[in-house]
Amino acid sequence: MAELSGMLAWTFTQEIDVPESVNDLLITGEVAQIAYKTVRDTAVVTNKRIIISDKQGLTGKKVEVYTIPFKSIIMYSSENGGTFDLNTELELWTKAGRFKLNLAKKVDIRKLDKVIAEAIL
Repeated sequence: MAELSGMLAWTFTQEIDVPESVNDLLITGEVAQIAYKTVRDTAVVTNKRIIISDKQGLTGKKVEVYTIPFKSIIMYSSENGGTFDLNTELELWTKAGRFKLNLAKKVDIRKLDKVIAEAIL
C-alpha cells in the first residue's frame, strides 16, 4: 500500500455524546465507545476503528469520512500536555502512514489512550 504523502492531523476539542448518525456506519459487532468534537465535525472511536467526519467547503454539506482501522495500527505514542502546552498529542503509525490527533487540554488523553490500547493489544 502506498504511504500517505503527508501526515494527516485532526484536533479533538472536547468529548461529546456519540452522535446517532454514526450508527449508519457501524458494522455487526462494532460499538461506538467515545466521541469528540473536531474543528468542523466529529470523531467517533469504536471498538474496531476511529471514524473522523470532516465537513468540506464553505457550506459544510459535503462530508469526507476517514476510517483508521485498529488492525492497521503498528505503533502509537501519546504525549500529555506540559505546563505551557495548549494541547496533547496522539500519533498513530499505520500501514498507510502516520496520523496525528491533537487533543485540547480538556480532553482526557489517558481515557483515549486506554480505549486504543484495549482495541489493538
